[in-house]
Amino acid sequence: MAIQISKKITGYSVVKPEEAPPVAAAPAPELPMQMHESVERPTVLLGATYKIRTPLSEHALYVTLNDIVLNEGTSHEQRRPFEIFINSKNMDHFQWIVALTRIISSVFRKGGDVTFLVEELRSVFDPKGGYFKRGKYTPSLVAELGDVIESHLRSIGIIQGDGLDDEQREFIQKKHAEATRKEGPAVARDGGDSPFPPSAQLCAKCHVKAVVMADGCLTCLSCGDSKCG
Repeated sequence: MAIQISKKITGYSVVKPEEAPPVAAAPAPELPMQMHESVERPTVLLGATYKIRTPLSEHALYVTLNDIVLNEGTSHEQRRPFEIFINSKNMDHFQWIVALTRIISSVFRKGGDVTFLVEELRSVFDPKGGYFKRGKYTPSLVAELGDVIESHLRSIGIIQGDGLDDEQREFIQKKHAEATRKEGPAVARDGGDSPFPPSAQLCAKCHVKAVVMADGCLTCLSCGDSKCG
C-alpha cells in the first residue's frame, strides 16, 4: 500500500528486524465450547426422571437423564445429555442395566451426534417377544429405553420435528379425521388409550397400530409411511 509523505524529510535510518516494535496480533475469536470427553462434570446437573412400566415386571423402572449446559449465558448456550441412570426394585436385569448405562453415558460425554442411540436401541428385539403399549408395539425393554432417550432429546431441542413436511402432515391429519368419523372415537386397548381407529393395523416402520386404508392405499397415520410412496 502506497503512503503519501506531505512533510519535508529531515532524516532517515534503517530499522533492523530485531529492533522493529512488536505488532500486536488481533485476538482470535473465542469458539463456543463443544461437548467432549475432557469436559469436567459440574457439581450440579439439570435432569429429568422418566417412569417405565412394562408387563415384563411388576416393578417400574426409573430412568434419569442428566444434562450439562455449555456456553451458559451466551448466544451459543446449549444443553447436552451427560449421563444416564436406571433404578428399579427388580434386580433381574441389574448387571446388563449397569453396563448399558455406563456405555450410553460414555457416548454422551464423547459429544457429536448422539441421536443414533435411539434407532440402535429400538432395533433390539426380545427373543421372548415384545408387548403393546398405548397402541404401539415395543419389541423389547431396551427399545422402550430408546423411546425415553428420544423423548428427552426432543425436550432439550436436540431432536426437532417429526420428519414430515407440512403437506404430509396436513394429509395425515385429514385422513385421521376421516377414519375417526367412520369408526368412532379411539377405544382403550393394549394397555392404554390409542388415538388411532380401532381397525388400524400395525405399521412395520414405526411399530404403531396406525395403518388405515386411505384413498385405496395403506397409510400410517403416525409416521406417514405409505405403500403407494
